[in-house]
Amino acid sequence: MDFLSIAIILFILLETSNVIILYFKPDSKLGNGVAVFNGWEKSKKDPEIHEFIKYLVYWVAGTKLIFIVLLVVILLTGKPVTKLLSVVALILSILSFYWRLYPIIKKLDKGGNITPQGYSKTIGVMIASFIVVFLVALILYFIFL
Repeated sequence: MDFLSIAIILFILLETSNVIILYFKPDSKLGNGVAVFNGWEKSKKDPEIHEFIKYLVYWVAGTKLIFIVLLVVILLTGKPVTKLLSVVALILSILSFYWRLYPIIKKLDKGGNITPQGYSKTIGVMIASFIVVFLVALILYFIFL
């Protein structure tokens, strides 16, 4: 099995756990459950807002599920160039986290709206780790080509 496939499988496993948590345990603070956001509990006081928030959480889960299934198809049927380009696409799409999401979660964390405090740094490092794993897989792929 090549390095790109291994990196993709690791990503699939991690994202699958996130999807399970988002669909079935959104109140969790594990695996990117939304309970780290203090606003999750506050939204429960307003049923209309909470339903909207749940809709967005399930939308995120559904979008992640689409990516997971597409990656499985790529693993099973994709040629090496397809896997290579998929990993590049994953790196670029994951980098978008730092453009829009990271500034927001960092601001929420700084304002005391995230529990545990400092979670924005944890998630920032975790997302950077994904990127590093994919970059290492790319480098190893080209070294051992």
